[in-house]
Amino acid sequence: MQEQASEKKGLRFQDILITVMIGVVFGVIFKLWDSVYSIVKPLFPQAGQLTYGMWFMAGPFAYLLIRKPGVALIASLAAANLSALLGSGWGLETIMYGFVQGLAAELVFALARYRRGGLAIAGAAGIMSAAGSFLLDLGYGYANYETWVLVLKYGLRVISAFTFAGIFAYFLMRALEATGVTKSIRPVAKEEYAALDR
Repeated sequence: MQEQASEKKGLRFQDILITVMIGVVFGVIFKLWDSVYSIVKPLFPQAGQLTYGMWFMAGPFAYLLIRKPGVALIASLAAANLSALLGSGWGLETIMYGFVQGLAAELVFALARYRRGGLAIAGAAGIMSAAGSFLLDLGYGYANYETWVLVLKYGLRVISAFTFAGIFAYFLMRALEATGVTKSIRPVAKEEYAALDR
């Protein structure tokens, strides 16, 4: 299969370059998204968590386009670094979150042996990124709440993670595939379209 053949080649320079560019685009979006988070946050307790999934989207989206080991981590790190350089409100913590969230997403794709590329696997990667962010939150003291607040906060974050990293990333990728723009990145075979529907 064409997809399997491309996996065996590993990351090419072109793959890395495109992945970094995806990260750059998302880095700008992430910085702008800080304002969306700030607007939504006061609406009700933990409302900002409904926007949190955007910060998990770079890795899964890059993987859906390229489907090779390492791209989720590279894209997430590139996005986090640029967001930090542009003045993210969380400073250098942003880079640590980018690394952990990208690594968490990468683990999901690795468990699937980089053979699946549908909405469910991207959504699972987003949820795993949310789990990674929770571990960092514990370390930074951002999870020192009563049980009901923790359930609300991270429940909303998981919903947001699946929505952005799963649903939005998947349909954005499908829209790009339909235009033919991505053929130079990853030529699309019938088997690959079938894999998207798994």
